[in-house]
Amino acid sequence: MDYKRLLTISMIAASVTTMQAQSFETAQEAVTNMGVGWNLGNTLDANNGAAQGLESETCWGQPKTKPELMTMMKEAGFGAIRVPVTWFNHMDKDGKVDEAWMKRVHEVVDYVIDAGLYCIINVHHDTGDGSVHWLHANMSVYNDTKERYGYLWQQIAEEFKDYGEKLLFESYNEMLDKYNSWCFATFGSPSKYIAEDAADAYEAINSYAQSFVNVVRASGGNNAQRNLVLNTYGACNGAGTWNSHLQDPLKEMKMPEGESNHIAFEVHNYPSISNLSNAKKELDQNIKDLQSTLGALGAPVIYGEWGTSSANGDGTSDYDNNRTNMIDFLQYYVKQTKAAGMGTFYWMGLTDATNRDYPCFSQPDLAEALTKAWHGDDFKGIYPTKQDVIGNVDIIYNVDYKGDWQELNLCGSAVSTNNFKSIRLEMYELPAGITLQFKVYGSDDNHIQSEAISTTDLNSSLVFDESILGGKTIKRITLQTQSGAGSCKVKRAVLIKNDGTEVEQELSVFWGCSISSETITGITAIQRSDAGTGTIYSLSGQRVSSPAKGIYIWNGRKYIMK
Repeated sequence: MDYKRLLTISMIAASVTTMQAQSFETAQEAVTNMGVGWNLGNTLDANNGAAQGLESETCWGQPKTKPELMTMMKEAGFGAIRVPVTWFNHMDKDGKVDEAWMKRVHEVVDYVIDAGLYCIINVHHDTGDGSVHWLHANMSVYNDTKERYGYLWQQIAEEFKDYGEKLLFESYNEMLDKYNSWCFATFGSPSKYIAEDAADAYEAINSYAQSFVNVVRASGGNNAQRNLVLNTYGACNGAGTWNSHLQDPLKEMKMPEGESNHIAFEVHNYPSISNLSNAKKELDQNIKDLQSTLGALGAPVIYGEWGTSSANGDGTSDYDNNRTNMIDFLQYYVKQTKAAGMGTFYWMGLTDATNRDYPCFSQPDLAEALTKAWHGDDFKGIYPTKQDVIGNVDIIYNVDYKGDWQELNLCGSAVSTNNFKSIRLEMYELPAGITLQFKVYGSDDNHIQSEAISTTDLNSSLVFDESILGGKTIKRITLQTQSGAGSCKVKRAVLIKNDGTEVEQELSVFWGCSISSETITGITAIQRSDAGTGTIYSLSGQRVSSPAKGIYIWNGRKYIMK
């Protein structure tokens, strides 16, 4: 063998690899360049625990993802999208991923990348605390599943190996031990901590991480330098002082062999903001702890899922009941993590259910708070709401329906009169051919409050009466008719809080009716030079002489100024 020639070839190959690595940004550069991120949750990760086809994307109530959604997120100021993906329900007995499913994942990744956003894809609900989840932090399970796990990542890596630096791979989501323990390994055991089993769980986490890295790197192409994301045990972040083992998931995490600049670590965080000052102090301490543990390994940290705990016990959220503090905390969170060189991917919210289909924001104020916290208060993002993109919502009550009553959900989840005092229905046109009424379901089916909808006013309201409802609990509010076929055009339904603030509700079918929306067409881009050809108005009807980025009315139609 000509060892001199072989050495020369090896040196050339090493040189090429070094050049490629230099042209691929580091993990820290990627985390910084991502800006603020968002999770496309309950979509490609949705599953029913069994084999499924492409319908799984919508089985948790979200619509099929469209490229327009990613364009909207980009124009709002977001820089990255985490796309959780569940695979087990699309794999055969040998671990082969269904071709149609891989193609669909590929399409959604392209939506993100084509919009100019960073994208993270992962192995999501293949981990978890249920029996259908096949990846667990246990060495026995690791030994049984490492080949199947490796084969899964081999297929994903091959599918995307030619993609550039804006695509990142995440190894696994929230992987738990045999006790399904959150917070730290073996916390779910009867004794709350078992040292030997905990050590086994952390060894398994690091083993899965090493296997993931090995398979991706061996696949070649850009995967040799692709930035990879590794979750701690359970994606635990180590926050709190109530147990001495809380930081074990951070301290036990290892940098995979052969890696340095292209690894990021991920944790998740859903703190309570009932005491805003304490929540901020806890975040500051958590950032320091992450820097001294995971950061000391030479890698940046991403909060891959975060939000507030919304633990109100009555079906309402911090967005409903504590919005001022929530916005304050979200902005503080983004600013503090940005200063620390950490990434953030907000979980769900912002745009949800049918809002993603239009697309528009269901929580535009939160989206604006997040992006301005990153870009600065003078940032001009575009945050379309349903009123910006929908002409009206047609509610059709079906004469062929065999039940006595036909009902549309104005509020399909439980709320409490501790927080809300009334509901208002706004319509574009008065009902045609039917008589409508509010129906408010109280503590049980024997406690129902109802009131007729005005036949002369486009706005109707109902004030909740606890004596009729049997207490403070409201399980559901509907728009009901018993008068056969007909239709109405609804603008929106709004719950009124006790302090007078409003919370818009998502309309949905209860039974016996259908919903169709008229989406406003012609919302197209115009240039600033067009401003001289006609008067431009804001959506509130004010004349605008120098429009900035946003949605405006021009010559009777809606336009987006970019």
